[in-house]
Amino acid sequence: MSLICRAGLTALMVVGSVAAPAEAGIIRFVVTSVERPTFEGTSFGTVGQYEKLRGRAFGEVDPNDPRNAIITDIEFAPRNARGMVEYSMDVLILKPIDLPRGNGQLLYHMNNRGNLQFLFSLNNGGLGNNPTTAADAGNGFLMRYGYTIVSSGWDASVAPGASLPLTITVPVARNPDGSAIVGPSLDEFVVDTATMMTGPLTYVAASTDQGQATLTVREHYTDPLVTIPSTGWAYTSAAGTAIRLLPVGTAFQQGRLYEFTYPAKDPIVAGLGFAATRDLGSFLRNAVSDGDGNPNPLAGSVRTVYTHCLSLPCRMMRDFIHLGFNESERGDRVIDGVINWGAGASGAFVNFRFAQPGRGPSQRISRWYPVRQFPFANQTIGDTVTGQTGGRLERCTATGTCPKIFEINSANDYWTKVASALTTDTLGNDLKDAPGARSYLLASLPHMAASGLASCVYPRNPLLPSAFLRAMLVALDEWATNDKRPPESDVPRVANGTALPSLSQADQGFPNIPGVLYDGLMSTGDLFDFGPFLDDGVVTRWGQPWSTPYPAFVPKTDADGNDIAGIRLPDVEVPLATYAGWNRRAATLGFPDLCDLFGMKVDFAQTQSERLAAGDPRLSIEERYETHVSYVNKVTAAALKLRAHGLLLDEDVARYVAAAEASDVGK
Repeated sequence: MSLICRAGLTALMVVGSVAAPAEAGIIRFVVTSVERPTFEGTSFGTVGQYEKLRGRAFGEVDPNDPRNAIITDIEFAPRNARGMVEYSMDVLILKPIDLPRGNGQLLYHMNNRGNLQFLFSLNNGGLGNNPTTAADAGNGFLMRYGYTIVSSGWDASVAPGASLPLTITVPVARNPDGSAIVGPSLDEFVVDTATMMTGPLTYVAASTDQGQATLTVREHYTDPLVTIPSTGWAYTSAAGTAIRLLPVGTAFQQGRLYEFTYPAKDPIVAGLGFAATRDLGSFLRNAVSDGDGNPNPLAGSVRTVYTHCLSLPCRMMRDFIHLGFNESERGDRVIDGVINWGAGASGAFVNFRFAQPGRGPSQRISRWYPVRQFPFANQTIGDTVTGQTGGRLERCTATGTCPKIFEINSANDYWTKVASALTTDTLGNDLKDAPGARSYLLASLPHMAASGLASCVYPRNPLLPSAFLRAMLVALDEWATNDKRPPESDVPRVANGTALPSLSQADQGFPNIPGVLYDGLMSTGDLFDFGPFLDDGVVTRWGQPWSTPYPAFVPKTDADGNDIAGIRLPDVEVPLATYAGWNRRAATLGFPDLCDLFGMKVDFAQTQSERLAAGDPRLSIEERYETHVSYVNKVTAAALKLRAHGLLLDEDVARYVAAAEASDVGK
């Protein structure tokens, strides 16, 4: 297997490069469709009706610009006649038909694997990539406030499809002589069905010689790897695009984790997704038209730019800031404020050779990939394990282009994504806030809200972050534009005992609920050895972690099992159940690993007699709320307290109170 030494070839490519224009970015912006009005003609307050634009943006980057040179394999990408590297991406815009009636703020929604989530997350509206109906707009929050919403392709692993995902096209990196770049790649197969017959490969195998590849299997993440001999598997064809088990017709075992390491070829320059996001934001904010004279549909209307995301794209945004992409090729700031929901202390597997942007780490899956690497925190600190020094905001601080940042995480992100590393150092000591950044725990919330069991042992946690995210978007705007101090960070702290290791149930505070097994299983602070070229974005070695030296903490709970620290929404402050950030996988699906993204809901007994008969230590509903009025009053007080601290909007206070009044609690 050949592996090109990136550092040496970088020098070679720079020497032979073609002189490029001083400024690149978006060179062509084509609107392909307009729906005016959209949302079935719904008018939103004083802002009026909205329209939906779809289009394609074509851009290019100067590979010799230091701001772009950090993109892995950019020096091996094909160049056009001007010496530039090209890309193109889908763009979706939702904007007021009468732009001056908007608020002058662009909300750049970082989509998840090409899929839109902002209307569901912020408007309690619909999911889907073609929002059209009045129901899709939900409660109309973003439209009533006058936001222009933009989303674009950034994840190069997303393929076009009938569901209209937002895609980006980037080039394949090749050696200077035109030959394929070859290197090791890892595909992990998580088998949750009994009918999986083939394992598709992310990249084409450079060789179908089975002696150059390794397939392993295990039941739980903590189990040792068991190698499947070459007689037990094969490539499905000479094309090297998938594998299967032998004899032919053998299904992959349900509940197992398979890892396949193989020589891959033709890596894509996935890091161009960062540059494309930067360039589109700069174009929409600053340009009048593109190079062909096509107008910028938002020309002159954008005063500030904020981002919104959930999970994977938030990890991408953490890397976007860390790698310096918030500085445009003009040298100014692109994004003014960032709301990260559910990123944990991780980055994304994007700016790497043989990248797989869709990989998301949790307790059970995708922990092999280089997505959680020092520096974890925004603050510049030393790593007592490796001797490095670093912080996520170093580059933007040096150029004066840092945005305001809200790092918001669920309880689940502490259990599965080591979110505590955002606010503790590598020895486990609490960190003060970095300038321009705040951190919040949404107490007892899941990473992904859901109901029912599905693949979990216990009912899943249905609590949503939407009300809090709405308030924080307003707070972010006031901070970025008016320098109004935002709500103080609120996370578990080691110093006051609200952040602690998970091993002891007694220390963690979780009650002994009948039928619920607590074993303290969580993600750990792993240290991997990916080889000597990892800083260049090149993995040369895949394997299990050297060790787990970094501290990892979870929130301490109260007697009900609900988190003490963090933002306690009325559902948690005035509870009807235990809401936990963790759950367990069903026995048929890899028990006892965590049911990764889903928390747990365990209802309180209705009466004292039911509680005592079950041996449940948690007070029953009748013991907590003597009357319906007392319950409504407690919910009202909890909501108003959050509103007083800028953590809920008036409209959401009203929603919580109305829901309490409509309930039968205490009746």
